[in-house]
Amino acid sequence: MTPGEKIGPVLKILDEHYPDAHVTLDFTNPLELLVATVLSAQCTDVRVNKETPAIFKKYPDAAAYAAAPLAELEAAFHPTGFFRQKSKSVRGICQALAEKHRGQVPASLEELVKLPGIGRKTANVILGNAFGIPGIVVDTHMGRVSQRIGLTRNQDPVKIEFDLMPLVPRERWTRFSHQMIWHGRAICTAQKPKCPVCPILPYCDFGQQAASGGR
Repeated sequence: MTPGEKIGPVLKILDEHYPDAHVTLDFTNPLELLVATVLSAQCTDVRVNKETPAIFKKYPDAAAYAAAPLAELEAAFHPTGFFRQKSKSVRGICQALAEKHRGQVPASLEELVKLPGIGRKTANVILGNAFGIPGIVVDTHMGRVSQRIGLTRNQDPVKIEFDLMPLVPRERWTRFSHQMIWHGRAICTAQKPKCPVCPILPYCDFGQQAASGGR
């Protein structure tokens, strides 16, 4: 089956099994989501959600992050790992927001990716979940699941995103991203994927190959 032939059944299955899929980072405004997304790199969302209430209270706006000493941010971010790089990233982003956007997170992909350290993945997370603007988020789960099913042959996240965009109706991009990520966490794991119980198995290149004894 071609990607175009697979996508309809796959979308239907995702809707049946993950009707409530959503972003699992806690936030109340676009800046909080931006910071939480940066902190989630190489860290679980559960851990990030445990740390962010105190962080968000201490740094209520972009100016507060921009003015904070790096050592102070490093101490606040330390439990999420890679805290030195994350501290530099958040402060740099917030300095740019304060200088160029009056402290507000812009609601456009073009402006978001101009911020230091913000790529298309993070930009689409913010657009889709803070602003309701559809975006396809290609994280490790989305990339892996899309490749295994056979929706893309690319390895590069940006190329995967552009492969998926014409396949999936635009209004579904954000929901589709959450559903694929949830499926990647629950069933299509990086190690030992649960192919025998996967509802997408009939449409999955990797699963069919595994079932036939090949790879």
